Amino acid sequence: MILDLCRPLALVRRNAPLVQCITNFVTVNDCANIILAAGGSPSMAHDVREAAEAAEGANAVVCNMGAIEDVPSMVAAGQRANQLYKPVVLDPVAAGGTALRREGSAELLEKVHFTAIRGNASEIRYLAGQQTTGSGVDVSALDAITEENLPMAAAMVKALAKKIGGVIAVSGVLDLVSDGETVVVLRNGCATMARITGSGCMLTSLIGAFCGADPDDPLAAVCSAMGVMGVCGELAEKRRLQNHTGNATFRTDLIDAVFNLTEQQLREGLRYEIYQG
Repeated sequence: MILDLCRPLALVRRNAPLVQCITNFVTVNDCANIILAAGGSPSMAHDVREAAEAAEGANAVVCNMGAIEDVPSMVAAGQRANQLYKPVVLDPVAAGGTALRREGSAELLEKVHFTAIRGNASEIRYLAGQQTTGSGVDVSALDAITEENLPMAAAMVKALAKKIGGVIAVSGVLDLVSDGETVVVLRNGCATMARITGSGCMLTSLIGAFCGADPDDPLAAVCSAMGVMGVCGELAEKRRLQNHTGNATFRTDLIDAVFNLTEQQLREGLRYEIYQG
C-alpha cells in the first residue's frame, strides 16, 4: 500500500477548509495560527448557543477536551456535523485523569461519531480500556510507545479504530495511525516539541484541517497532518540549534515551518512505513 501524504497538504492549500475548533484557552491562539499556516481558516466558536450553527458552515469540527467545560458544545457541533457528513476530530485531553473527564469522554464517544481521534499513548490506552499510568495532559513514560512494545500498541490502535469506525492516531516518539485495517508508523519529530504547551492541540487542529480538505481519505489526511507536524518540528529544531534559542522561539519557528513547508520538503523529510507486524 502506498500513501500519498503530499496530496492532503496540497488540498488544504487549495481548498482553505474552515475548521471549527472547540479547544482550550491555553492553546486556542496557537491552534488558530497553525491552521492558518497550513492554508486553512479557523473558527473558534465554542458557545453552546451557536456551536451547532457554526458547524453548518465549517468543513470540519475539532473537539478538544482541554475545554472540558465545553463538552455540551462539542456534542452539539459534533452531532450537527455528523448529520451533514462532515469530519469530526477528537482530542481526548487527559481522558481518564478525573471523573469529570471520564464522564466527558464517555458522553462524546456515545453521542458523536468521530472521523479521527488523536491523543497521546496514555489517553488512547484509556479509550481502549487498557490500564494507564497517565496523569494530567502528559503521557506517562510507562505508557509510551517504543520499538519493544510496538506490536502490542499497533494491535491496540487497530482494534480501537475498528471499534469506533474511524481513524486512531497516537502521537509520541513513534506515531501510530490506523483506520482499523492498516497501521502506519511515522518516525518524525523532535524532543523539543514536548517542551512547548499545545503541540498536541496544534496537531489535532491540523488533522481537522486536513480531514476537512480531504474528507474522502481520512487515513491519508491524518497521516499527512502527522507527517507535516513531525517534519516541521525537525525543521524548527534545526533552526533552534543554529540560533541557540529556546522553546518560546521554537513554537514560532514550528508554525513558520508549516507556513513555508514545500511538498518537496515533506516528501524528502517523511519517515514512515506500513506496519507489517
